[in-house]
Amino acid sequence: MHAPSPTIAPRPLAAVAGWLSRLSGGRRFAVAVLLGGLAALALPPAGAVPVLLAAFPGLLWLLDGCRSKRAAYAVGWAFAFGHHLLGLYWISFALFTDIGRFWWALPLSAAGLPIVLAFFGGAATLGTWVLGRRGGLARVVLFAVLWTVCEWLRGHLFTGFPWNAIGYGWVDVGPVLQIVSVTGIYGLSLLTVLLAAVPAALPDPRESVRRVAVAAALGAAVLAGVAGWGAWRMAGNPTAFVPDVRLRLVQAAIDQRLKWAPGERENNVIQHLDLSAQPPAGGPPPTHVIWPETAVPFFVDRDVQRRMALAAVTPPGGLVITGAPRAEGEADGSVRYFNSMIAVDGAGSVRATYDKAHLVPFGEYMPLRRWLPVGAIAGNGAEFSAGPGPRTLHLPGLPPVSPLICYEVIFPAAVTDPADRPGWMLNLTNDAWYGNTAGPHQHFAIARVRAVEEGVPLVRSANTGISGVIDPVGRVTAVLALGQRGIVDAALPQPLSAPTLYALYGDGVILLLLLSAVGVAFVCGQRR
Repeated sequence: MHAPSPTIAPRPLAAVAGWLSRLSGGRRFAVAVLLGGLAALALPPAGAVPVLLAAFPGLLWLLDGCRSKRAAYAVGWAFAFGHHLLGLYWISFALFTDIGRFWWALPLSAAGLPIVLAFFGGAATLGTWVLGRRGGLARVVLFAVLWTVCEWLRGHLFTGFPWNAIGYGWVDVGPVLQIVSVTGIYGLSLLTVLLAAVPAALPDPRESVRRVAVAAALGAAVLAGVAGWGAWRMAGNPTAFVPDVRLRLVQAAIDQRLKWAPGERENNVIQHLDLSAQPPAGGPPPTHVIWPETAVPFFVDRDVQRRMALAAVTPPGGLVITGAPRAEGEADGSVRYFNSMIAVDGAGSVRATYDKAHLVPFGEYMPLRRWLPVGAIAGNGAEFSAGPGPRTLHLPGLPPVSPLICYEVIFPAAVTDPADRPGWMLNLTNDAWYGNTAGPHQHFAIARVRAVEEGVPLVRSANTGISGVIDPVGRVTAVLALGQRGIVDAALPQPLSAPTLYALYGDGVILLLLLSAVGVAFVCGQRR
C-alpha cells in the first residue's frame, strides 16, 4: 500500500467540509434538505448542472459526520426529500382543478410523494456509509454506483416513477446527451454523479490530493470525450425528413377546469376542428392532423356523428389522430374504460386504436381503493383499465408508429415494441393540469431523451404543455410553447438507419457500467 501524500486541499474547501461533517441532529437534517433542493436546480427547466459540484460533495461531507446506520440513512433521505420536494412541487397544481373534491390530497401530493421517493436516497447513503468506510475516491465511486442503482429501482419498483433522473440535466447540451444512445439515461446519471462527487475526496485525510486531482482531470477528459463524440454523431446525422408526410399538431390550450365541464365539452371539440381547418401558413398542406390526449371527451369510436365531424377536417388520404376515452362492455355487464388514441380517416372510419398501458396511480386508477374510497383524479371519478403495452401501429400514409399517451413516455426501454421497430413515436399528452410550472418543461425534456435513446423521432401533441417534433438525435425541429394556442405544420423526421445500442440492449448496458464502476472502486481502495 502507498501512503497518501499530505492533504493540501484549499482551506475554504476543507473548512466547509469540516463544518458540514460536524453538524448533527436537526441542523444536519436541514442542511441535507437544502442541498437536495439545490441539486433539483440541475434539472429542467433550470438545467444548472454545475450546482451538483456543491450538492453531492456537501452530502458526502454530511455523511462523514454520521456515527450510526440510522444517521447515515437519515441524511440521504433528507437530501432526496429536498430534491423531490422542489423538483416535483408542480404535481400539486393538478388538484386545484377541483380543489373542492381533492383538498385532502394536497399534503399527500406536495409532501407525501417526496417522502416516499426519499427512501431511495436514504438507501444510497446508507450503502455508502456501510461499504465505503475507506473513504476517498473509492467512496465517491461507490456512492455514484449506489445513487444510480437507486434511481433505477425508483424507476421500476411499484409501477415505477423514473421522473427527474439526474442525467436529464444535460437535455439542452446535445453533444453530451448523445451518450444515452449507448447507456440510456441511467448511464448519463452515473457519469454525472461520479464527476460531481469527486471534489468530496479533496479534504479527505485518507486520500492523496494528487490522486484526486488526477481523477478530476480524467473525469473532465471523459466528459470532453463524450461531448466530442456526441458532436461528431450529431454532425453525421443531419435531420432528414419522410417525403410526402406533413403533420399538423393542434394545441388548443384549453384550461383543465373547462376540459370536462358538461357545458364546455362540445365547444372544446369545435375549437380543435376550427384549428384543424385553418389554411397552412406556408409550405405544403398537412397530410395528417394530430390532436392531443382526450381532445375528444366522448366515446368517438361509438359516435358516428362526431367521427364524421373529424372526417370533415381530415386531409385527403390522411387521418385525424386524436386522444379519446374508449369503453368496452364485459360479459358480466360491467364496463371497462380506456385512455386511448384513435385514428379516423376521411370516411369517418376508425383505422386503429391504442389503449394506454402504463396508467398513473391515483390519477387514472386508485391503487389503495380499500382505504381511499374515491375515484381517480384524471378520470373525473371513473377509473381506467390498462392496455396490453407498447405496440407499433401501421397506419395508411405514415411510417409505422409507436403510440405513447402522456406518462408512458417517461419509461426508458419501454416505449417501443422491440419485435416491430417503429419509424417514429407519437406522444399525446395534456399538461394543462400543471399550469405554468416546471412540470411541462420536464415532461418535454424527458420525451427528447427517449428519441435519442431509441434513435427514433418523437412527435408530441399536447392540449397545452409543449407540442413539438424531435429528431432522432434530440434536435427540436418544430415547437408550440407552453400555453400557446395554435397549430404547427411540420415535416416528420426519419429515424436513424440502425437501432441504437440502447434500443438493442436496454439496461443491460448500464448493468455492465455499474459492475465496471464497482471494480474501479475496489481498485481505488486497494491502491490506497
